[in-house]
Amino acid sequence: MMSRLGGGWHGPVAFNATTATIADPEKTGSEEATVLSPPVNASSPELHQKWNESGTSMYRFLTTIYSFILMGMSDAAIGALIPYIETYYNISYTVVSLVFLSPFVGYLLAALTNNLVHYHFGQVGVAVISPLCRLAGYIPIALHPPYAALPVVMLLVGFGNGLEDSAWNAWIGNMHQANELLGLLHGAYGLGATIGPLIATAMVTKAGLPWYTFYYVMIGVAAGEFLLTTTAFWGATGAVYRAKHMAANGGKRTTTRHVLREPITWLMALFLLGYVGAEVSLGGWIVTFMLRVRNAEPFMAGLIVTFFWLGLTVGRVVLGFVTGRIGEKLAITVYLLLSVALELLYWLVPSFVASAIFVSFLGFFLGPLFPAAIVAATKLLPGDYHVSAIGFAAAFGGGGAAIFPFAVGAIAQSKGVMVLQPIVLAILVFILLMWWCLPGGMRRGGLERARENNEEVGYRVKQGFRWVKEKVGKSD
Repeated sequence: MMSRLGGGWHGPVAFNATTATIADPEKTGSEEATVLSPPVNASSPELHQKWNESGTSMYRFLTTIYSFILMGMSDAAIGALIPYIETYYNISYTVVSLVFLSPFVGYLLAALTNNLVHYHFGQVGVAVISPLCRLAGYIPIALHPPYAALPVVMLLVGFGNGLEDSAWNAWIGNMHQANELLGLLHGAYGLGATIGPLIATAMVTKAGLPWYTFYYVMIGVAAGEFLLTTTAFWGATGAVYRAKHMAANGGKRTTTRHVLREPITWLMALFLLGYVGAEVSLGGWIVTFMLRVRNAEPFMAGLIVTFFWLGLTVGRVVLGFVTGRIGEKLAITVYLLLSVALELLYWLVPSFVASAIFVSFLGFFLGPLFPAAIVAATKLLPGDYHVSAIGFAAAFGGGGAAIFPFAVGAIAQSKGVMVLQPIVLAILVFILLMWWCLPGGMRRGGLERARENNEEVGYRVKQGFRWVKEKVGKSD
C-alpha cells in the first residue's frame, strides 16, 4: 500500500487539513491519537515508506518475500507435475489443463474483493485468509482425490494467491526504491518457481514417489506462512487502514467500481494478464515440450524449466536496479523486444542445448516486467487509487496463469504441444503494444511528466502515427 496506507506506516497523515485523528495502536499504544500536520503533497517522495524504517516494517517485508517464494513454488510445480498427473488419471491435455483454468476464478474473485478485504479487515485479513485458502487446497490434493475435485480445490489456491499477490504488490509498489524492492519480491517468486519444479521432479523421477507427495511439502510451507503473516501483520487492522486511507482521501472511500473507470487500470490489467500468461504458459508446458518435441530425458526436461525460472529470478533482481535508472517505458520496451527474439530462437532452433540457453535468457528478460508495471501504475495513477487499481491489475493479471496455459493445453490436444511457441510469441507482441499505449515518452521521468500533463492512454502512439504519416506525405 501507499506510505500513508496499511499498518506499516509510521508518520503523520498528510491531507488537506491541519488536524487528523487516526487509529494506530502500534504507534501510540492507544486506540486513537491526534496528529498535527501541515498540508503536504501526498505524492511527494519523502512520504514513501522505507522497508527498513522499523523492526515491524522489516519483519513484514521479509514475510512477504517468504509468501512469494511459496506462491512461486505453487504455480511452477504444476507444470512439472502435469505429465505425471496426466498419466496417473489417464486424461487428455484438455482435461488436465483444467488445473490451470480453475484458479482464474479464484484470482478474479481476489481482484474484485481485494479492496473490500482491506477496508473491513486490513492487511491482517489478507495475512490470515490467504494461507488458510492455500491449506484448504493443498490438503485435499495431497489426499489425491478423483480428478474432478482437483480443479475445485485449485480455485481456493488461486484465491489465496490472488489476494496476497494484489495486497503485497500494492504495499511495496509505493515504497521508497520500489523498482528494487519489487525486483526482490518477484525475484522471491522466481526463486520459489525455481526450486518448486526441481523438488517435485526429483521426488517423482529420482525418489520414485507419487506426484501428490509434493503437496505434503507444500502443506508444511503454507502452515509456516500462516504463522509468519499472522504475527507480522497482526496490528494492521481494518480500523488502521480505514483511518489512514480515508484521511488521505479527504474522508472519502475510493471504491473498486470507481477505479475501474480509469483506462490505465484496464491497460495495466491486460498487460499483466498477457505477461503472466506468457510466463506461466512457458513454465507450465516447458517440461512437456522438451519431452515430446525435443525428446529430452524426464529429469533433464525438469531441469530446463528450472533454468527458465532461475533466469526469471536473476533478471528480476539484477534488472530491477537497471529499470528505474533508464526509465520504465524504455527499459520494458527493450526487454520485450529481446524476449520476442529469444522466443523465436527457442521455437525455431531444434537443439536441446540451444533450447536450454534460449529459455534461460528468455526468463531473464521477462523477469522485470511485472515489477516495472506495478511501479508504472503508481506513477500514473492518483495515490488513493493505488490499493484498488494495483490490487485489481495484479490479481486480474494473475488470471493469465490460468487462461493461457489452459488454452495451450486445449489446442495442443489436437495440434500438438508445438503450439506453445506461436501462442507465447503472439502474447509477447500483444503486451508490447499494450506497453506502448501507456502515457509518457521513452525518456526517464516520462511517466511522471505524463501524469502532470494529463496525457491520455495511447497519446504517444497517436503521435507516432502522425509523425510517420507526415514523413510518408513529404516523401510522396
